[in-house]
Amino acid sequence: MTLHAEFTDEIITRYGEQLADAPQQSYDAVTLTFANGLAVEIRFASADEYSFQWQSAEQAFRIDTSPLHPELATFPNHLHHSNGEMRADLFTTPGNPPWENVKAVLDAVLKNPLLE
Repeated sequence: MTLHAEFTDEIITRYGEQLADAPQQSYDAVTLTFANGLAVEIRFASADEYSFQWQSAEQAFRIDTSPLHPELATFPNHLHHSNGEMRADLFTTPGNPPWENVKAVLDAVLKNPLLE
């Protein structure tokens, strides 16, 4: 079973009542649509290499681990804010079990998708 398939089972168990549709799996991602209009794409290559992208109210955000912003305290993981700023990623930690990072991001963005 791939990481993405494991996430799908966990997501349905934990967030099923909030989903608008069943999670969609592709080769390298899981895409989620929630009843509140939030759309989330989750990609994991490994516990250290991942990306979360979500969109709500026409604003898009992304967390990823591309090692491009060494000035941020959480390097290599970082948050692309919808306003164009790069910020420290306060939700995930590379090397954590992947489900812990998935759950942390989903809990945060379901509570406040715009991170306000």
